[in-house]
Amino acid sequence: MAGSLGSILVMGLGRSGRATVHYAAALVTSGEAVSVTAVDCSDTPALREVATELRSLGAEVRLGVSEVDGRFDLGVASPGIKPGSALMKAARAVCGRVISEIEFAYSQSDRTWVAITGTNGKTTTTALVAHLLNTAGIPSTAVGNIGTPATACLAEDAANVFVAEVSSFQLALTETFHPRVAVLLNLTPDHIDWHGSLEAYSAEKAKVFANMRPGDVAVIDMDDPGSAVFAEPVAERGVSVVRVSRNVLYADGASVVDGVIVLATRGGMIRLVRTDDLQIKGEHNISNALAAIAAAHALGAPAEGLTEGLVSFTPIEHRLEPVAEIEGVRWFNDSKATNPDAVLKALTAFKGQGLVVLLGGRNKGNDFRTLAEAVAHGAKAAVLYGESRHELVGAFEGLAVQMVVVDTLAEAVDSARTLCERGDAVLLSPACASFDQFSSYEERGRAFKSLIAAIGSGRE
Repeated sequence: MAGSLGSILVMGLGRSGRATVHYAAALVTSGEAVSVTAVDCSDTPALREVATELRSLGAEVRLGVSEVDGRFDLGVASPGIKPGSALMKAARAVCGRVISEIEFAYSQSDRTWVAITGTNGKTTTTALVAHLLNTAGIPSTAVGNIGTPATACLAEDAANVFVAEVSSFQLALTETFHPRVAVLLNLTPDHIDWHGSLEAYSAEKAKVFANMRPGDVAVIDMDDPGSAVFAEPVAERGVSVVRVSRNVLYADGASVVDGVIVLATRGGMIRLVRTDDLQIKGEHNISNALAAIAAAHALGAPAEGLTEGLVSFTPIEHRLEPVAEIEGVRWFNDSKATNPDAVLKALTAFKGQGLVVLLGGRNKGNDFRTLAEAVAHGAKAAVLYGESRHELVGAFEGLAVQMVVVDTLAEAVDSARTLCERGDAVLLSPACASFDQFSSYEERGRAFKSLIAAIGSGRE
């Protein structure tokens, strides 16, 4: 654990920013020489309530600012602060160092860390690794982008292992972050509007391996070309690389053999469960499961715990989440699918079924043509809504698939009902961010579930 933190500037008052202020304020209470200033570019009624609470803890709070004066030993940035923003530029000018909340939590922690990153599948894999470890009797907690800031768990959580979902935004501002096990699931175009290029985005993701040493374990999905290229460079540094693939069983790897999930170890091949026994569906979730068992096994989870955990793990909210079956039509909430690649993966769970896909929201700089071709091949209809609906229409030009174009998510749900017959499925898998109509993918997913609940109760 690091020594005295001195003066801290916390940028952004979302969950991670608030957690950092609470942690630092507790250090002040315990007599440490720490001062805390928190700033946020926005100034809303909700933030004013947050500011009142944080001021009561002794923090100075400034809202609606993009310039910062004074001098600070340390800046802690929330993931939502863009690298090129005025606030970030101002912070770099007045802070000795600027780091992410995940780096801050690591610097204050004596836990064993597992870090999981990639474009898609991070949340499911993070939750599954924590579930596998806990099932095996290794106390663990899931932290980071999964919803619970790591800093919030430092003082109270007794878990031996922090399983952290880490984004490219968080990794970009790490210095000493050193997970015992690091997982890279995949790398496909996403957040290009933020990073500027796929190359820059990939470089930030690869920072998850930056401080690993011999004796550490890197789990890399070899089916994804974007992540596979890092296997050899990481192995050349003496880090143990576990290669996972649905199609190839590598030495010291994880794969599927005759429909069974297996681990290849130096002690022999360990057969775990049939893929059909998983409650999480789709080829991408098989990949997620392979990565999760490799990570959990690296931390000592035995075969029995892995088997039990794989079978008992259930889908989590907003990730191919079954919502309801109404009049023979099944509805699924995949609101977390905020880029085309995530939707392509979700489609593999519905092969051979009548499927209506709901697409739309705010585009993050992605091209939709490959997605449109896959939807035209695998679905009976697409309902396009929100800010990106006209851009999506252009992507479907010339393709033989029924399309409906509407403004809102509620209208999209109504349209989907008219397109379905008994035995079909409706999938909200938007391929876009939620920010045209909702504050987060969580709010969008819950709004979708509320609309479906209204249909089921006859209240629509």
